[in-house]
Amino acid sequence: MTNRNVALIAKEHPLTMPASQTVQHACELMWQRRIGAVLVTSDDGDLVGIFTGRDAVHSLAKSMNASQRTLADAMTPNPDTIMPDSTAIDALRKMSDGGYRHLPIVADGKIIGIVSRSDFQSLELDRIETETELWERIG
Repeated sequence: MTNRNVALIAKEHPLTMPASQTVQHACELMWQRRIGAVLVTSDDGDLVGIFTGRDAVHSLAKSMNASQRTLADAMTPNPDTIMPDSTAIDALRKMSDGGYRHLPIVADGKIIGIVSRSDFQSLELDRIETETELWERIG
């Protein structure tokens, strides 16, 4: 089925951390949990950014001290989000258009979960690939 709702796919209870936490601590937890992203939150629990493996590599490439650099300095601020009633294809399209692999699910300002490209089934991935190829031929 290629029209699953992202709320059914989402990883509930994603790793969230305040922006004041260090890059090193985030990387340690990402490694322990075998995940590729941390949702960065304000003191009120609102989503303010996302920190991914790509952000970690970028920090290392800039020779930043991971034990002193905060997520606020290393995260991607104001990430795109998707509503929980959106479909898998909507999420894949958004990730493809934006060039990222993780997408927070937010409703009424509250974090519901997160989906990553690897959460989707092959039929969904095949459909978005076919759709992209079609648009490339038209354009």
